[in-house]
Amino acid sequence: MSPPEASPVVLVIDDDEPYRDRLVRAFGRKGFAAHGAASASEALERAPVLRPRYAVIDLRLPDGSGLDLVRELKALDARITLVVLTGYGSIATAVEAVRRGATHYLSKPVDVDDILLAFAGATLPAGEAAAREHQVPSLARAEWEHIQRVLADCGGNISQAARLLRIQRRSLQRKLSKHPVRE
Repeated sequence: MSPPEASPVVLVIDDDEPYRDRLVRAFGRKGFAAHGAASASEALERAPVLRPRYAVIDLRLPDGSGLDLVRELKALDARITLVVLTGYGSIATAVEAVRRGATHYLSKPVDVDDILLAFAGATLPAGEAAAREHQVPSLARAEWEHIQRVLADCGGNISQAARLLRIQRRSLQRKLSKHPVRE
């Protein structure tokens, strides 16, 4: 998707600062005027001023649900294109996100190209070509990323993460000592 002459504005709403900053930089490299917000309240404060054409919203925010934010941003501007991201996808929340006005629902981890595909829709020729080229992560890669998310949710506590993952602490330590699986 190539942006028109005036750079389209995208607002990335995610409380994970490194991930949010990475997406903002990546959108900037793609020709967008990209901005970040760490919470629903910050997004609602910035949206009327920025007037974003696109928004990427994390489902779990520190001050509310991304689903509620979808509805509120749509109320501010019905033309905004919204993509909801989550680390823990479910069919029920995906349906609810779309019902509230989201264009698409993606499970993390995603990169800017995945999000651009969701913005464009698979019916556009460029979207179709990119969709054919897009590689599904291997099972080993998906497992490694899931372990990293759970560990982050546990604040780095390996014992707690092992309990949540229902594996022995030693097994988790072995998995963590390996490098991430490359695609």
